Amino acid sequence: MQLVALLFIVLFPTMTNFSAAFQASRTFLSVKARDIVCHAIHRGRLLGDQSCPYRRFCAHKQQKRTTSVLQAEETGGAAPRRTAQVGDIVTIDFNLKPNGDFVAEPLFDMQGEQTFVLGGGNYLPGIHELIEGMEIGQSVSGALIDAGWGEPNPQLIAELQKENFPEFDQYEVGTVIWLKTGHKCYVTKKTDQSFTIDCNPPLAGASYTCDLKLLRVDRGPTSSFSSSPSDKIYEVATFGLGCFWGGELAFMREPGVVFTEVGYTQGDVEAPTYEQVCTGTTGHTEAIQVMFDPEKVSFQRLCELAMERLGDSAFLLNQVGSDEGTQYRHGIYYLSEDQRMVAQKVLARFGESCATELKPSSAFWDAEDYHQQYLLKGGQTAKKGATELIRCYG
Repeated sequence: MQLVALLFIVLFPTMTNFSAAFQASRTFLSVKARDIVCHAIHRGRLLGDQSCPYRRFCAHKQQKRTTSVLQAEETGGAAPRRTAQVGDIVTIDFNLKPNGDFVAEPLFDMQGEQTFVLGGGNYLPGIHELIEGMEIGQSVSGALIDAGWGEPNPQLIAELQKENFPEFDQYEVGTVIWLKTGHKCYVTKKTDQSFTIDCNPPLAGASYTCDLKLLRVDRGPTSSFSSSPSDKIYEVATFGLGCFWGGELAFMREPGVVFTEVGYTQGDVEAPTYEQVCTGTTGHTEAIQVMFDPEKVSFQRLCELAMERLGDSAFLLNQVGSDEGTQYRHGIYYLSEDQRMVAQKVLARFGESCATELKPSSAFWDAEDYHQQYLLKGGQTAKKGATELIRCYG
């Protein structure tokens, strides 16, 4: 009944008491939409769902921040684990096939050998759930993976009577109806006296069949992602490129990058919020932290990619594109002397007028969840080697 009432007032905004009725129904729809409008890459289907891999990954990182690097090294250093746990770096060989007749969006790699941080997003949550607890060399075949949109919600399907809709004849099967909240609905059935609308995402209930083999498990960073993993197989780099959304997606597409995260660095306040950073008073700049395999992609290549992203903004102080302020200053923040020397050589190509700063890395504070892999969650591809134009604002 709530959905019927909402559609009625949306389709006929001239009706009396529109504002009050709409406000009364907003909460219902927003909660239900959060449940079912779960993009295939949304890291955690519900913000409060502590069972999802990404939620436990965040808790895992927080716990590691309280463990010293020396303690971690004393307990085994580079020895690989036999089973995969949240926070590990896993390498898999897999193949995903859509079930039924739905066409999957090419947002991430769906086959072959891939390496990523378990619980760290990018791939379907169901893949992370499938891998957790597997042993190295173990395989699964024919596993069903939710496509990320959840099951159809019957509360978002409603039959509307002709007598309530003077323009009844204009609605046909397939007609798209937009709610005031921005959600898209479809007319799925029509009779002489009524029509049925469905506000579930078109892919609700869609799934993949997954064949997967766990090839390798490596230990993740020992304290935080500001330091390289203890096994030294992977390295970490930090870049400031203005608004972090577009830069993160560019790094996600780079072969050899196994994890990315956006946050705030080079500031004076602990654990700042996005709102605090935007005031320009905390000293932070928006930044991207990148974990990569140096055998597949060099730090020099990542520096070059960063400068490609900046373009002419490399010569602007405290500005990238139209974004101005110290929180948008650009820089390369090195974690070792080797990184400093490489970055210095790359920046030298741009001459003395280059405004990109080169400084030692400092505390990196994770940005809020909704900022993480923002453009991927908005529907832009993160496939390795993808060349599609990155739209920085979704």
